[in-house]
Amino acid sequence: MVERVIAACDGAAKGNPGPAGWAYVVADSAAVPQRWASGALGHSTNNIGELTALEQLLASTDPGVPLEVRLDSTYTRDAVTKWLAGWKRNGWKTAAGKPVANQELIQRIDVLLDGRDVTFVYVAAHQVDGDPLNAIADKAASDAARTQQGAAGTAADLPEPDPTTAATAKPRRPAKSPGRSASTSASAGTSAGTSTSRTTGRTLAARFPGSCPCGRSYPKGATITKVGAGWGHPECAAAH
Repeated sequence: MVERVIAACDGAAKGNPGPAGWAYVVADSAAVPQRWASGALGHSTNNIGELTALEQLLASTDPGVPLEVRLDSTYTRDAVTKWLAGWKRNGWKTAAGKPVANQELIQRIDVLLDGRDVTFVYVAAHQVDGDPLNAIADKAASDAARTQQGAAGTAADLPEPDPTTAATAKPRRPAKSPGRSASTSASAGTSAGTSTSRTTGRTLAARFPGSCPCGRSYPKGATITKVGAGWGHPECAAAH
C-alpha cells in the first residue's frame, strides 16, 4: 500500500495586488517535512499566489501517490472542489455569466488533478498552535514575495516561521466543501458547556492542557482567557 504524502502550499502578495510569491512544502506520511520550494510572481494578487502554489505542488509530486494538501485559502480550495465542475459546464462562466477569474491557471490545475487521489484540508493561518507545514509554506511564500527571489531546499534548511502571538492570531473557523476529496481541519473549540458570547477579554487557543481557577480542567486547543491571575474558561472570566 502506497502511503499518502502530506503537503502544504501558500501564496502571498504584499499589498494585494503587489509583490507576490508562492511556496509549498512536501512532507512524509507522518507530516515530517522533506523538501520545499518557493518562487516570485512579480506584481500580482494573493489569489494568483495561492493557485500558483497549488499548481507547482501538484506538478512536483508523483501523480500515482495519494496526496493531502493543507492550505489556508478557501478560495483555492473551493475553486477546485466546489466551483470547477459548474464553471466547466457553463463554458468557464460564473453563475452571474461573467468570465471566471484566473481561468488559465485553474484549467492547468484541473489537468494536474485529473485521475489523482488528492484531499484538500483547510487549516487556519497564523495560529498560536497552528499547522506547522502551513507556517513553513507561509513564511517561504512571504519571503519570495518580499525579495522577489525563489528558493528551494530540504528538511535541513526549512524556512523558519515568524513567531505568532496570541494578539495577532486569527480565530479558527471550520469550513466544509464538497467535490474533489475536500475535508476540513479540526478547529479549536471550547470545553463542554463553554460559551464565548460572554467573554470580556482576549481569548486564545490553549497550547497545553491546564486547570481553570474554577477547579475544572481544559484540554489543549480549548478557547481560554484570563481568569483572575491565571487562565481558564471564558464564562468563568465573566463570573470572576
